[in-house]
Amino acid sequence: MSLAEKVPQALQAKIEKIIDNVKPSPWLNETQKIDYIAKIKALLVEKSAVLIAHYYVDDDIQALAEATGGYVSDSLDMANFGAKHKADKLVVCGVRFMGETAKILSPEKIVIMPTLEAECSLDLGCPIDEFSAFCDQHPDHIVVVYANTSVEVKARADWIVTSSNAIPIVENLMAEGKKIVWGPDRHLGQYINNKTGAEMVLWQGYCVVHDEFKLNELELLMTRYPEAEVLVHPESPEGVIAKADFVGSTKQIIAAGQRSESETLIIATDHGLFYKMNQAAPNKRLIPAPTGDKSATCKSCAHCPWMAMNTLINLYEALRDQTNVIEVDEVMRQRALVPLNRMLTFSRAHGILTAGDA
Repeated sequence: MSLAEKVPQALQAKIEKIIDNVKPSPWLNETQKIDYIAKIKALLVEKSAVLIAHYYVDDDIQALAEATGGYVSDSLDMANFGAKHKADKLVVCGVRFMGETAKILSPEKIVIMPTLEAECSLDLGCPIDEFSAFCDQHPDHIVVVYANTSVEVKARADWIVTSSNAIPIVENLMAEGKKIVWGPDRHLGQYINNKTGAEMVLWQGYCVVHDEFKLNELELLMTRYPEAEVLVHPESPEGVIAKADFVGSTKQIIAAGQRSESETLIIATDHGLFYKMNQAAPNKRLIPAPTGDKSATCKSCAHCPWMAMNTLINLYEALRDQTNVIEVDEVMRQRALVPLNRMLTFSRAHGILTAGDA
């Protein structure tokens, strides 16, 4: 078994244990929600802060970001927004690598998160020492990593990509005769490989949400709703992707749903995206793709347990006390900025959207 397979497999039990120990979000009644929202709004003004939320966090937080002049998007787009915004403080609701990405692009700003315990299985499943050793086994390969990684893994890379620009970037590298080390998501890597034919060796990490989508149950659901279009994120298993009418990033799925002539959409990504999907396609029926089957229960059930750790309560407390501040070593930040800027320069030159990584 290769290092790329052995390490993620060895970490699987640890990741599942972490998921099992994630505490459920505290329940708030409507009066309590209104109170916390009002206090957060006041603090954002008082502290010259802007709220930036990922598509997968709670609907109340996404709505609050929109209502206060903040932003809801994917991780790189969130970081770009924060870098351009006049606010001194960025309050990033998502998982930890998203706060790191914001800090990479905005080193002069204070980046606060509701919790620093919100992890990501792609990040946890790709530890820097082991991934670096894997890269060292292929010295004649270019290292291309997904944006859903730690700052240390980003710093080890030659290129950083998102799910919306990975294929044209890999095609460009292939045209230059480059061979590629890919990390960390095995399904996205296989999808890129299938589309481009590039010579790639793949780290075998996975997203706990997308890895659980089940082909057999999806086929049954498609039989029940034959008129539905199936929209799939490329972090999903290969068999699920093969059934898709459209494959793309979060932002691209929203746009595809808006364009679709079908009244029913089956969506294989985190159901946190349904908040924005309902805005973009208010008259369409949205059905989550199945994650469980007759022989197994789901761990994520189409919602990231770490995204669910972002709550109105810990958002308020972190902003009030200015805790959970993201710190990134400056040398590491500068190293990570090189492949990130390489991606941004390429994407702008080729008119490619850089958003859509998670």
